[in-house]
Amino acid sequence: MKLLERHRTPHRPPPATSAPAAVPARTVTPGAPPGTGRIARPAAVSAADLGLLLLRLTFGLLLAGHGAQKLFGLFGGEGLSATGRGFAQLGYHPGTFFAGMAGAGEFLGGLGLAAGLLTPLAAAAVIGVMINAMIVTVPHGLWETNGGMEYPLCIAVVATAVAAIGAGRLAFDRFFRRRDGGLPEMAFAVGLGGLGAAIVLAVS
Repeated sequence: MKLLERHRTPHRPPPATSAPAAVPARTVTPGAPPGTGRIARPAAVSAADLGLLLLRLTFGLLLAGHGAQKLFGLFGGEGLSATGRGFAQLGYHPGTFFAGMAGAGEFLGGLGLAAGLLTPLAAAAVIGVMINAMIVTVPHGLWETNGGMEYPLCIAVVATAVAAIGAGRLAFDRFFRRRDGGLPEMAFAVGLGGLGAAIVLAVS
């Protein structure tokens, strides 16, 4: 017995194995066979994001400046009282009230688009103001040289396009669920802007 105990192999615990390395998650296309897909990596800022930022800042800040001209008389503007008299001559009564609404729509909508904050709502404010401007200028035709609707039409189209495309990653809307734009956002901006313009025309 002692001889057997001397030559008995002692029990050894199995060697510890190192934990497997973490495998990056893969994005799988619905319906694709298992094991396929590309490795998901954090999205980087693209050229499209930079282009949207440039468009939003230029367009939004200049539009906010137009609103500041009406509301506060900044940047060589006439201020609210004089702008209100001009609105009254166009048939908007009381002129000061509707001038204030137009100025606020341009100012707040422009700042919202520049910052990429609540983009569909900001676009709706701009579109509503521009629809009224187009109604006033459409009797003069298309081109701005004849007092036509060229300028407000371009602004309304740009605001609609930004709502459809989204503000991009370099915007405050990136922290919200609906940050990427789309048909619902575009429809919201156009529908709300059109409704606001219709109400203004009905009560002025």
